Amino acid sequence: MGARIDHLVTSGTFSLDGGTWEVDNNVWLVGDDHEVVVIDAAHDADAIASAVGERRLRAIVSTHGHDDHIDAAPALAERTGAPILLHPGDLMLWKTTHPGRQPDGELSDGQTITIARLALQVLHTPGHSPGAVCLYAPELGTVFSGDTLFAGGPGATGRSFSDFPTIIASIRERLLTLPPETVVHTGHGESTTIGAEAPHLEEWIARGH
Repeated sequence: MGARIDHLVTSGTFSLDGGTWEVDNNVWLVGDDHEVVVIDAAHDADAIASAVGERRLRAIVSTHGHDDHIDAAPALAERTGAPILLHPGDLMLWKTTHPGRQPDGELSDGQTITIARLALQVLHTPGHSPGAVCLYAPELGTVFSGDTLFAGGPGATGRSFSDFPTIIASIRERLLTLPPETVVHTGHGESTTIGAEAPHLEEWIARGH
């Protein structure tokens, strides 16, 4: 069987700036019957390990350093031996959640992660956080947007280390330039497409979020 995308939803909390919220997170697995990468090890290492199954987990890729996207990463890494990858721009967020454990490797703009003969291209898309990234899989016609782009607009920028003009620039220059039929698999909620979101950019700028 060729490369495929598996999906599960895990539930937990997100904490930042003194507040805590209940959240459901999308966890995406990209690979084939033999090897896989996990995008955002959120909340439940047991459920994610079950979805990986007997496959070799090649990497745990973190789209950004907010606790709801990385809280299960060390436990999953310990179980599987897979390295945790994070853009260094979000190390300060990582350290508030996992002060005693560093990520195992860095993500950088233009980097390619190869899995099941597929290329996942790392796009640095700051704004929601300084080290936020998206992962573009051209062969699958898919981009994994983390919390940078959702169905209906940009990720939140009202909290520490986030910036609205920066996320707008990231979306305009890095995501809306992808083919319109590209499926956007988000960090929370429903998937969308680049073509569905692109016409609304000026509306988002006007409303300011």
